[in-house]
Amino acid sequence: MDAQFNRRTFLKGAAGVATIGVAGLFVPQARALGPILGTVIDYAAGVPSATSIKNAGHLGAVRYVSQRRPGTESWMIGKPVTLAQTQEFARLGLKTASVYQFGKGDTADWKQGAAGAVTHAPQAIALHAAAGGPTNRPIYVAIDDNPTNAQYTSLIRPYLQAFKAALSAAGYQLGIYGNYNVIDWAIADGLGEYFWMHNWGSNGQIHPRTTIHQIRIDKDTLDGVGIDMNNVYASDWGQWTPGIPVTTAPTTTPSTAPVANAETFNQLLKILGTLSS
Repeated sequence: MDAQFNRRTFLKGAAGVATIGVAGLFVPQARALGPILGTVIDYAAGVPSATSIKNAGHLGAVRYVSQRRPGTESWMIGKPVTLAQTQEFARLGLKTASVYQFGKGDTADWKQGAAGAVTHAPQAIALHAAAGGPTNRPIYVAIDDNPTNAQYTSLIRPYLQAFKAALSAAGYQLGIYGNYNVIDWAIADGLGEYFWMHNWGSNGQIHPRTTIHQIRIDKDTLDGVGIDMNNVYASDWGQWTPGIPVTTAPTTTPSTAPVANAETFNQLLKILGTLSS
């Protein structure tokens, strides 16, 4: 995959995917809530050694394919993941998965709606590819909040639709990091192929389509670095190894739920058209 996935490519691919229609869209079969198959970690404040991760018994880590946001440059040294780090993982049999999150709180990426994906999706794809990430893999898109349904409808859904369009055009799948409600709403809209659930606002529930479940945040350390702990429920949790292509995309079946109504798609295309002019 050419890391130079630019804005023009995004706009062209997004428009094409948006006009496919409900009949051509799919929902994945990555299921969850059976036996816990292992654990993975995620981290941003530093980079624990691959040896320590291996010795702790983890399968690997979900790593950021996003830059450090302003004000965090001096300490958020776990962003972005590098090729050297994923290669060291590979030498020890560890796996990597990719997640994109740049802003947070008031600057959350999704608060820009579909327009935000025009900025963020090309960066996610470029950084994933630069770290050795192959196509036919998901990039988890972070909704690191407990949003209302109104926020989901007006901003998050268009953001995820546009991100999905860019990922699909480049040969990737959409993963979603969110709470129970976000995952449930997204599935109803035919969005997302892998789901990484966090507990904020989930009221103690685990969504049955959860691929990875984040169970602890900032309560553990490894090599002096704060880490988050996650249970893995699916054999395919979006993992990859640099230099090894994934030749088959996940098995899918036709969706019975519409991805979005015509008005939503028209709004998305209008936004993309304005940005491309």
